[in-house]
Amino acid sequence: MSGEPVRVLVADDQALLRGSFRVLLETAPGLSVVGEAGDGAEAAELAAAEQPDVVLMDVRMPVLDGIEATRRICGSPRTPHVRVLMLTTFDLDEYVYAALRAGASGFLLKDVPPADLLAAVRVVAAGDALLAPSVTRRLIAEFARGPAPAPPARGLEGVTAREREVLVLIARGLSNGEIADRLRLSMATVKTHVGHLLTKLDARDRAQLVIHAYESGLVAVARP
Repeated sequence: MSGEPVRVLVADDQALLRGSFRVLLETAPGLSVVGEAGDGAEAAELAAAEQPDVVLMDVRMPVLDGIEATRRICGSPRTPHVRVLMLTTFDLDEYVYAALRAGASGFLLKDVPPADLLAAVRVVAAGDALLAPSVTRRLIAEFARGPAPAPPARGLEGVTAREREVLVLIARGLSNGEIADRLRLSMATVKTHVGHLLTKLDARDRAQLVIHAYESGLVAVARP
């Protein structure tokens, strides 16, 4: 994608917000808008037709909500490289787990500063997950509120001891730099371990690694 703009699809049921996002994105260097969708079904169809790098996806939309639209996009062989950045007006905990479980690479409130939204689009387009520690904490809380897990359905076969250490720290919300400091490794080594984890666990990005860490039972949370 070197030298080419990041292609963005905007999905929101409010025309005014879609227009505002379009203006913001189109006036930023290195970004372009390839389409707008007013509901989740249209978003999934346009994602397949336009193959954007990133979909800015509202959670609450008619016909098909943003979470189900994300599930369709991230689970379809027609859109294997399309990444989804979820947007919502409400900082509601239940959306975090559902959105990330559906395959989203990030989660932002709509009142985020413009510069932060543009940075988030670039982060997700580059293949990284926008998973700040605050989001990770909400994700952990979602697991904690649920019933005690059944025996793990997702295993960690083939994952080395060092990779498990890295996975635990990813699940705790640490960045690659923080993991490098904690384990006294170079950044290059940490990135290599993360790459191996993505491959071995068939994960799209860092957000999916967090999900896997908890669902495999590698990381447990204290329950009330």
